[in-house]
Amino acid sequence: QVQLVESGGGLVQPGGSLRLSCAASGRTFSSDAMGWFRQAPGKEREFVAAIRWSARSTSYANSLKGRFTISGDNAKNTVYLQMNSLKPEDTAVYYCAAGISVVPISMAVQYDYWGQGTQVTVSS
Repeated sequence: QVQLVESGGGLVQPGGSLRLSCAASGRTFSSDAMGWFRQAPGKEREFVAAIRWSARSTSYANSLKGRFTISGDNAKNTVYLQMNSLKPEDTAVYYCAAGISVVPISMAVQYDYWGQGTQVTVSS
């Protein structure tokens, strides 16, 4: 069994920054991609960012480009999300995900493993 554990969420003021981390543990596996999704109250889960290890390529939701940066370590199955210039509308539970074969990279159903989520609240 594979477990993904997120950390780094919390309460931050508008304009502030947070860095989320996600580490995989348990059964050894080779992921094609790891990513972040988020879900705000009353809304569907949405794609935030992802990284495809083989190409070392990153993908972002258009609305988040320039403020969020994904990075990671393939060998450790670890991924990070640096979030800057946070806005109240970024408030959500952020989920880490990993997939064996993820096409397209922005589609949640393509991911095989999910973390429990970490709450990010942007408020003054």
